[in-house]
Amino acid sequence: MYSITGLTKTYETRDRGTIQALAGIDVEIDDGELVSIQGPTGGGKSTLLQMLGALDQPTDGTIKAFDHDLAQLGHAELTEIRAREIGFVFQHYNLIATLSATENVEAAILPTKAEKVTAAQRRELALEALDQVGLADRADHRPSELSGGQQQRVAIARALVKRPSVLLADEPTGNLDEHTRDEIWTVVEGLWRTQGLTVVVVTHDSALARRTPRRLRIADGRLTELD
Repeated sequence: MYSITGLTKTYETRDRGTIQALAGIDVEIDDGELVSIQGPTGGGKSTLLQMLGALDQPTDGTIKAFDHDLAQLGHAELTEIRAREIGFVFQHYNLIATLSATENVEAAILPTKAEKVTAAQRRELALEALDQVGLADRADHRPSELSGGQQQRVAIARALVKRPSVLLADEPTGNLDEHTRDEIWTVVEGLWRTQGLTVVVVTHDSALARRTPRRLRIADGRLTELD
């Protein structure tokens, strides 16, 4: 899925000068893997996830994925890859308050499939995605009528509705209590097992990370494998 070599990212700041967020990372992530990335704040976790998600480009190095080197692609090509191949889940659910759960999920289909999928088909796809995360009975509820865990399930459904090959999650349980965290992670694990997704999750939660078959740690922009 991902073959990364010599990945480097630096930023120029007024007060701190040059900051090296990633310092020559080499890593392979296979199709269908479930991987967690841990590390201190400012260590490079979110920067690496942005590279995996075609949201940013490195200063140097290669990111081979989806039959391309993402480091060499332009904005339009990266946008197409994100729309087609990658689902995102974040700590903050980013749901639209005035839309129902179904409408929030449908919104993820519009950018790439509006001309190919009818309104009825979009609704059917959204309802199917909500059913996959156990929220079929809350399809017409707005975010304010849902618990935090339910809102995150809607966010997961939104990420899955376009049927991506990769799911990238940035602190997906960071706003949830321990019980709800376990419920959400059980949903993610179930989707990984049944759908063959490649899942990469950034987390501060060691208990959650220990539930993943492979664990990585990033600190000072350098990546290491954990046992």
